[in-house]
Amino acid sequence: MAITFEKSTRTFYLDGHNVTYAFCINELDYAEHLYYGKRIPHDSLLYSRTIGAGSFDPTPPGKDGQIGYDRFPSELTFFGNSDYREPCVHVENATGDRLCEPLYVGHDILDTKPAVHGMPCMTGGETLVLHLADAVSGFAADLYYTVYDDADVIARRVVYHAGNSAVVLRRAYSFSLSLPRNEYDCLSLYGNWAKERHIQRIPLHHGVVSIDSKRASSSAVLNPFMAIAERGVTETHGEVWGINLVYSSSFVLKAQGTNDGTTLLTGGIQDFDFSWELAAGDSFETPEVVIAYSAEGLGGMSRAFHRVYRNHLINQRFVNATRPVLINNWEGTYFNFDTPKLKAIVDAVAGTGIDTFVLDDGWFGARNADNAGLGDWFVNEQKLEGGLQPLVDYVHSKGMKFGLWFEPEMVNENSDLFRAHPEYAIAAPNRERCYTRHQFMLDLTCTEVRDYIVDTVNRIIRMYGIDYVKWDYNRNVTEFFSGALPAHRQSEFSHRYALGVYDLCERIINANPTVFFEGCSGGGARFDPAMLYYFPQIWTSDNTDPEERTKIQYGTSLVYPLSSMSCHVSAIPNHQTGRYPSLHTRACIAGMGATGYELDSTQLTEAEKTEIQQYITTYRDDEELILHGDVYRVEDPFTGNYYGVAVVSPDKARGMLTVYRRMGSVNNEIKRVRMNGLDPERYYTIPELDITLSGAVLMNIGLVPKFEYGDFQTLQYHFKAQ
Repeated sequence: MAITFEKSTRTFYLDGHNVTYAFCINELDYAEHLYYGKRIPHDSLLYSRTIGAGSFDPTPPGKDGQIGYDRFPSELTFFGNSDYREPCVHVENATGDRLCEPLYVGHDILDTKPAVHGMPCMTGGETLVLHLADAVSGFAADLYYTVYDDADVIARRVVYHAGNSAVVLRRAYSFSLSLPRNEYDCLSLYGNWAKERHIQRIPLHHGVVSIDSKRASSSAVLNPFMAIAERGVTETHGEVWGINLVYSSSFVLKAQGTNDGTTLLTGGIQDFDFSWELAAGDSFETPEVVIAYSAEGLGGMSRAFHRVYRNHLINQRFVNATRPVLINNWEGTYFNFDTPKLKAIVDAVAGTGIDTFVLDDGWFGARNADNAGLGDWFVNEQKLEGGLQPLVDYVHSKGMKFGLWFEPEMVNENSDLFRAHPEYAIAAPNRERCYTRHQFMLDLTCTEVRDYIVDTVNRIIRMYGIDYVKWDYNRNVTEFFSGALPAHRQSEFSHRYALGVYDLCERIINANPTVFFEGCSGGGARFDPAMLYYFPQIWTSDNTDPEERTKIQYGTSLVYPLSSMSCHVSAIPNHQTGRYPSLHTRACIAGMGATGYELDSTQLTEAEKTEIQQYITTYRDDEELILHGDVYRVEDPFTGNYYGVAVVSPDKARGMLTVYRRMGSVNNEIKRVRMNGLDPERYYTIPELDITLSGAVLMNIGLVPKFEYGDFQTLQYHFKAQ
């Protein structure tokens, strides 16, 4: 890992684990991109500069006869002064013009990576700060680049500075990056409630391909991720550049096929309904973007993201810790429970290895349905006779930890909080509010509102000695307005809401360092790197059907580690699809993440309890692979009848392969599944088959799974090096 500046050519070389990122300061003092790919020597790369065909190209002021900005691959595209591509920054000056020309004025190389003020970001890594400024207005941009010695990624962001007069930011993206061609495919993760992070792949074209959210949340509809891949890329072959924004509010990522045959990537905070006023001398920090490179296909990109997130992003108190294997009462009882019922659920799992009980929605206020009580974080003693403490004590007496559900950002109209403080809820003047799930959102741009949430949630956690918290978020903003902001600054709302969320997390999660927090958003609607900074795992989807989960978990693994996915075994018929998959299949698919159970355990037979005990024992044996292993996707459920994912320890001494067949048929085809990631020279014992084979054989010939009769069948194989 090293950052080098070659003075003679004014070229920066940023060398990471196996990658090099290079750009130069050209004759116009413009930061011109040269290369991002496999690690290379520091040869002069200026020979590789190309000037494509232009269209009515003007030249910058005072540069008549020289080339215009529009023709250079850019580290920071800007509006006007001859650059017509998607700008990374769009600024309105005090004069009303919207022009800027940020050119090179200097740089710093830092041993320690600075944090982003008020937002999550990755830690560690050597950092370059490139200083650009506009000579007329003094408007400036500091471009941050961080490289890592343990992953093939570069982290980027921008800090914008007003100069000698006030400005308004109309767009403040986090990066620009140019790629040398436009014959690429674009991969994104789309979805909906109970259908999160499905993979979409489309060809790029001349023009702009854009994915975004306008919800003040990263959303289930489109994840803040985009991959640009050479045509024909597979899991194991081809070049890929993956882009993931460390941000939880409205965002946009864009890939522009330019007229000269190259591709420009840019994005960050959503600029629709965005502006930010900067007084003279003020600054604005953008969220960090993580850009992974792989020459080993989509699998290499995924492993780069997984490694850097485990090592430098996810809550370090818990990222490597043994995870709770919990039972959650939600699908077992919904709102219909009392203390004896909950104690019976706890008693029924004794001896199975389940070590945490989580009491979900319905324990507080007048919460007997989803139309009341949100915001009233005090115990409903009509349901829980004697309060919460007897139940907490009972769970602890059984040697288990106690978890509790909160939805801190929300309020019901039918609540004591709303009756006392209707101004706490987001609303626009003279307009009726939209409902979702009978609830409104609290205005986190307001300090008083955040103080109330922090005080009440922390009081409950500390009063009852809570060990685990599930933090839910079940709707998106509809009225983008804050009573805490003046009229001319209302377009700052969505970003200020994100800053409010992060402030809550800092003051609740980091104020309770021994408590394990799990994120949730009506399932996995806010599954993004910024949330993983606080929550070591996130509820991947409300859809617990293993058939549906193969796609959801497969798509999620494109970017996010298995250990970050919360995956539960639920009852049959499945509450979302009505299917009847076997307990074996449910446990195997749920075991491909941070596993748990979500059902009424009092309905389990003794045989099922014994089976669950066996699955949890196996899961604990495999947990090191889930926490630290390298993921190799070997069968794609989006394109075929099978799902297959292998996980291999970093030292290649152990591995696990889970294979699932969706539909059985008469005269089933012979299916061969090749393992991946093993050491070809070592021999591996496979206890399920009672054989020992070389890694080379397993990866080139593979295994022939012999599934049980019927649909939705799963097999697992384990590999231990001799």
